[in-house]
Amino acid sequence: MGKTSSEVKDRYNRKAYDTIMLRMYKGRKDDVQAAAERAGLSLNAYIIKAIERQMSNDGFSKGGE
Repeated sequence: MGKTSSEVKDRYNRKAYDTIMLRMYKGRKDDVQAAAERAGLSLNAYIIKAIERQMSNDGFSKGGE
């Protein structure tokens, strides 16, 4: 029996990506989501961009993509 599409994607994602859990105060997610939409980005892309900008400001070089 073959793997489902979801199982295949999950296996790939575990190999290709690290996962970080983010906790925010209630209501802030909606604010961040709205800002991401205004910027034309997904919530994930918006958060990654913010982290990379802060790391650059702090003198860290960009790691492997």
